[in-house]
Amino acid sequence: MNYTFFLLLLTLVHSTFSSLAPTDQAALESIRDSLTDMPGSAFFSTWDFTTPDPCSTFSGLTCSSLGRVSALSLGPNLSGSLSPSISNLTHLTQLVLYPGLVTGPLPPRFDTLPLLRVISLTRNRLTGPIPNSFSSLSYLHTLDLSYNQLSGSLPPFLTTLPHLKVLVLASNRFSDNVKPVSSPLLHLDLKMNQISGQLPPLFPTTLRYLSLAGNSISGEIIPLEPLTDLTYIDLSMNRFTGAIPQSLFGSTTTSMFLQRNNFTSINATSLLMLPQGSVVDLSHNSISGELPPSLAGAESLFLNNNRFTGEIPEEYIKSLVNGTTKTLFLQHNYLTRFPWNSGSQLPDSVSLCLSYNCMDTDPVVGLSTCPIEVAPLLSRPAIQCSRFYNHSSTG
Repeated sequence: MNYTFFLLLLTLVHSTFSSLAPTDQAALESIRDSLTDMPGSAFFSTWDFTTPDPCSTFSGLTCSSLGRVSALSLGPNLSGSLSPSISNLTHLTQLVLYPGLVTGPLPPRFDTLPLLRVISLTRNRLTGPIPNSFSSLSYLHTLDLSYNQLSGSLPPFLTTLPHLKVLVLASNRFSDNVKPVSSPLLHLDLKMNQISGQLPPLFPTTLRYLSLAGNSISGEIIPLEPLTDLTYIDLSMNRFTGAIPQSLFGSTTTSMFLQRNNFTSINATSLLMLPQGSVVDLSHNSISGELPPSLAGAESLFLNNNRFTGEIPEEYIKSLVNGTTKTLFLQHNYLTRFPWNSGSQLPDSVSLCLSYNCMDTDPVVGLSTCPIEVAPLLSRPAIQCSRFYNHSSTG
């Protein structure tokens, strides 16, 4: 008799701890009503609210031992909108919306979700601003709202959250300027927005990944000088000016994309140690002076469409011949000589372009492999070169 009573008690305890809390079930019903499977999707096929234990049968649902929803992953391939009832899932630590056609604003009340550590709502059609209630998410580690249609100014509180490590707002319609950053960010991606103004005075030295590409940010990038541990930096297609700090060419930087700005010089006077396999793109700027020998160690180096002058350093030739550099684009500059040894041979894997410079002769006819969009002119007209050099010497 005692044993039978124990089994009944054990069954009762198990059912209590595995069943869904009524408030959470009501919230899930509202979420289900606001979203629809797109043709070919069957995400909601398991969401049967007559089942005794949704926690163990619903797709995308994880519950705590108390029957509270702790993680919710929706989709992919859903349409509709996000229900404000999400704010009733007060034990939620992770909220994910996979790519689909979900529209409308973000739920307004995130201040009722103090345990949230991950919010990832990417590649949908969400609109409107980021709610002020995000400022209460003191435990948030990752926020990814990329590839939506969100708009408004970048909220200043986002970059002050005390535990935020990953912030991705890429490809939206955010405007205004980049706010001061005090969060201990490792990853910051704001590319393809409508951000303008200048950089804030300080960034966290914890940053490893930084992308601000495709905005309208101007001014110098001096605030980035302390970021000596960056592995990836993309500032392309902005309006930056001035010098590129030497500290950005660090031993950890494997990818540097600074093309299509208005940079005028490179502070790279001392020996640099670019990591093996690195990509450096400084093309389509207004960088003048001689080529820094220390950039020769990059695997892919794009210095075309600038105002570089003088001879190409021997280090570049050595790096090409030994296969360290596989792509070297130097077209559309004012370079005067490529010190090529006719006895040397370039590996078949090398792509080299020297078109439209001020070479006295073309020492590498047959070696040049320019991209298809480059005009087939081997050299600049002599009058362009003489005017450029005469102006430089008198200026």
